[in-house]
Amino acid sequence: MRFNYDFLKNLSKTVNYSTAIGLVLSLLLCIYIVVFAANDPLSFLNLPSLLIVIIGTIAALFLSYPLRDIKHGLKSVRLIFFYESLNPQKEADEIIAVSRLWFQKDTPGIENIIDNINNPYLKTGFQLVVDNSPTEDILSLLKWRIARLRAKEKAEANIFHSLAAYAPAFGMLGTLIGMINMLQVIELKDIGGISYNMGIALVTTFYGLILANLIFTPIAIKLERRTEQRIMIMSMVMEGITLIAERRNPSFIRETLKSFIAHYDNELKD
Repeated sequence: MRFNYDFLKNLSKTVNYSTAIGLVLSLLLCIYIVVFAANDPLSFLNLPSLLIVIIGTIAALFLSYPLRDIKHGLKSVRLIFFYESLNPQKEADEIIAVSRLWFQKDTPGIENIIDNINNPYLKTGFQLVVDNSPTEDILSLLKWRIARLRAKEKAEANIFHSLAAYAPAFGMLGTLIGMINMLQVIELKDIGGISYNMGIALVTTFYGLILANLIFTPIAIKLERRTEQRIMIMSMVMEGITLIAERRNPSFIRETLKSFIAHYDNELKD
């Protein structure tokens, strides 16, 4: 019983509440549209329309991206439901501790700290400093790591931007199909056929807009926001590592990192 309580307590701290609120409001909107804003709720349940949008969108996605990129993009969806452990103060404290040891030329003490660091980006920077790598080389490598992270996560977000563009397009395709079929049955004066094809024409566009604006675009924006936050912390780490390599005073490094955290504190919190 204690385990379950602790698990739920920890889970409540990691859940991204803005995502949860958005999902609840989206669900309430859909329920309102179907139940209260429609004369017949069943008119919004159209399997052919749904299949046109979903199958067409998925087909376009596979035509646009390699399978590996699609897998990475789909795995990243889980990241929007939970907060990532972003703690710039922890990285700043480790940088300040290493700067003091480096200023005192205590290389063994720095290596002990490096062994206990979980952040690979920070660990790489410290190791380069201990190896007495030129400051230009350290800065170049750390910038390259940031650029690689930005490119990788931008590609993941672009997958959902593409889905957001494809879904309404196939919604319009369903509208065209419904209109073409409707024109064919007008001459026969088949009221049932006209209403059926009109349903496909309109509901398909509805599905495409809902998927694009309540699912795909929000996911892409959330992923982009997460990347911005990670890059902010990596930029702070890069600045601290560079100052250590330049053998700047630990007090100066501490105040520099403190100013950085104070300036970006609001940006790092969702």
